[in-house]
Amino acid sequence: MENITVIDAITKRSSKRKFLGKAVPKEIQEKILSAANMTPSGANMQPWIVYAISNQEVLDNIGQDIIKHIDAGGDIDQFIQYYPLQWINPYKRRRITTGVGLYNLLGVDRKDDERRKELWHDNYRWFGAQTVFFVFTDKSLIDGAQVALIYCGAYMQSIMLAAQAYGIDSCPQGSTTEYGKVIAKTLQTPDNLALLYSIVLGYEDTSAIQNRFPPERAPTDELLKFIYGLF
Repeated sequence: MENITVIDAITKRSSKRKFLGKAVPKEIQEKILSAANMTPSGANMQPWIVYAISNQEVLDNIGQDIIKHIDAGGDIDQFIQYYPLQWINPYKRRRITTGVGLYNLLGVDRKDDERRKELWHDNYRWFGAQTVFFVFTDKSLIDGAQVALIYCGAYMQSIMLAAQAYGIDSCPQGSTTEYGKVIAKTLQTPDNLALLYSIVLGYEDTSAIQNRFPPERAPTDELLKFIYGLF
């Protein structure tokens, strides 16, 4: 394990979009998941169920099934509504700024639909990584309630920070959330499970320019309000 602090793990971690073709050792995966399982959850419900996959054939099948579904004109097929139904600022502006910045860095014209499609499909080729964690929850926990989503979100952060401590890079994927039902069908998961998201884990390709893209962060004072008392 690398000798880094929690603050280091939070501030140094970034989403990678190109990985070396090297699976994360099973013993490291187990340590990451064991640490993440300490994530707190209300009533100790622990609402996460993980499929930790490092089988290239299985990952290829999942990705190919999603791409085939998209290319055939299939609709988004998700268990939960991932993106807002209506984007408003500042969230819309941040989304556009991030997308434009990444494509500009890669030299992709906004009218180059074919290249943009290929880059999007890279999500379903797992950016070249060989290990992906798919996180599910029980459908009963999200039937008219959102608490499981909150705790599974915290669990996702725990996974990525634990991975960072072990020198493992990561990328959380909402792109798979949108095709959760396609993935569930390919994996033949039990009917009671709903896919929430996936996390790509692996080793950064340091030669890839997309891994040097710095998403713009809003200034701290734009996102919080301090209410002071007497100390």
